Amino acid sequence: MEKHRVYTMSFASVYPLYITKAERKGRTKAEVDEIIHWLTGYTEKKLAKVLEKRTDFETFFAEAPKLNPKRSLITGKICGVQIEEIKETTMREIRYLDKLIDELAKGKVMEKILRKG
Repeated sequence: MEKHRVYTMSFASVYPLYITKAERKGRTKAEVDEIIHWLTGYTEKKLAKVLEKRTDFETFFAEAPKLNPKRSLITGKICGVQIEEIKETTMREIRYLDKLIDELAKGKVMEKILRKG
């Protein structure tokens, strides 16, 4: 099975786009980082290392310190696709992150984005 090209893209190449999307809507880099930390378990230091090494998406998620079990509560459509219906694990993880960044940009409060309460 041919891998999706997005898997081989470096996380560092997309990370600034997440930040730009958030900042255009009045949100912050710190909030983007908080979402990434919540979803993956990467600390600030480990995230910096991932960015420096230009780790690809597949490795980024495969080596995530602790994928948050509450990520399965992330539902809805992203890029026209229902997240719950994505069978391929890495693509589903990427879309979880995309969805959380979208929610941030749409003004949702962090408590709801991080599935608290």
